This record gives sequence, C-alpha cells and structure tokens, in this order.
Amino acid sequence: MKEEETSMENNWKSIKEALTSTCQEVLGLKKHHHKEWISIETLDKIKERKSKKAAINNSRTRAEKFQAQAEYIEANKQVKRSIRADKKKYVEELATTAEKAAREGNMKQLYDTTKKLSGKYSKPERPVKDKEGKPITEIQQQRNIWVEYFEELLNRPAPMNPLDIEAAHTDLPIDVNPPTKEEIRMATRQIKNGKAARPDNIPAEALKSDIEVTTNMLYLLFKKIWEEE
Repeated sequence: MKEEETSMENNWKSIKEALTSTCQEVLGLKKHHHKEWISIETLDKIKERKSKKAAINNSRTRAEKFQAQAEYIEANKQVKRSIRADKKKYVEELATTAEKAAREGNMKQLYDTTKKLSGKYSKPERPVKDKEGKPITEIQQQRNIWVEYFEELLNRPAPMNPLDIEAAHTDLPIDVNPPTKEEIRMATRQIKNGKAARPDNIPAEALKSDIEVTTNMLYLLFKKIWEEE
C-alpha cells in the first residue's frame, strides 16, 4: 500500500513540476514589491512561510505532506499577526506625525499624512432609502429604517399552508466511478483566472493553457487513484 501511495504522489509530483517549471521558463518569477511599513522581521517570516510552502510541494508521502501543511498554516498565521502589528505601528506613527504637523502649521505634511491615513480614494456609501424610495442621509433615521425593516422581516406570520416536502429516498444512486474526461474538461474550464496559486504553485492559467493536455494528465492520475485506493 505504501508503494502505491508513493507511486501516486510521484505521478502528481511529475505533473506539478512539469506545469510549474514551464510557467517559470515562459513567464519568469513575479517580483514582489512590499509595502513601506512592513518590517524586516515580517519579511523574514514571509520567507519562512515560502519555505514551508515549498516543503508541501516536495513532500513524498501523505504523512510528510500533512505535517508540511500544518507547519505552513502556522507560519501563515505568524505572518498575518506580524503584518497586523506592523500596520498598527505604522498608523500610530502617522498619527503622531500628523499631530506634530498640525501643531507646527505644516499644512503640506499634514495633508500628505492624512491622505495616507485615510486612503487616497474613499468609497462612496450607498444611501438608505425609505419605503417611498426617498434617500435618507441622517444617521438616526437610517438606523430606525433598518430596525423597521428587520422587525417586518423577522416577525412575519407562519404560512397558512406549509409545503409538504417528501423526504429523499435513502437509496439514492451515487456514482462511484472516477471522473470522466468531459467532467475534468468542464471543471478545468470553470476555474477562475487571476487567482493566487494554491500551495501547489499551479496558477489557473497554466491548467487552462491547453485544456486537452491537462484533461488527459489529470484523467490518468484520477483513474490510478480510483483503482489503487
């Protein structure tokens, strides 16, 4: 059983390496531009997280992969905590700078700092409307309308004739066969572009660049998994 498991992992690793290496040769590696407020400590944690992600891709057995995934999840949590701390410190420093600029009458620095604090662009809020469609801008009136809306929504009387929905049969037919080529082809087409690659480092665009090749590779892999599991 262990030999079969290793064989399947090796098959998947070969497919994964073929896709990722081709992407790197054709597109190159993406250059990351980190925000000015991210500390060296956080950058080190990001580098550590990257190595944990690589460990997932290099795992040979399921046990190794499970352990590597657990370490990656913990490293990812540490990165997020560190980023939050950096951002909080950055905002506090900006607030101090803005206060100092205001005291000294340095309007340019005050404007620049305030813009950084609030964000260059602000998203306009959508006004609340009353039952007649009239926009309400006063905060207390908006709250009253929301209260009224939810009271009406949650206090409706029960239906006079409730629907009689028949319970499903317990012997529902379940297809236990491996995915067909058409199912794999359809699923591949439905993957959204522009999303960050998962821990396997395979972007959606790579899988969709030649759907037939991807379909054939995955079909053989899934078929082998179904036969050996």
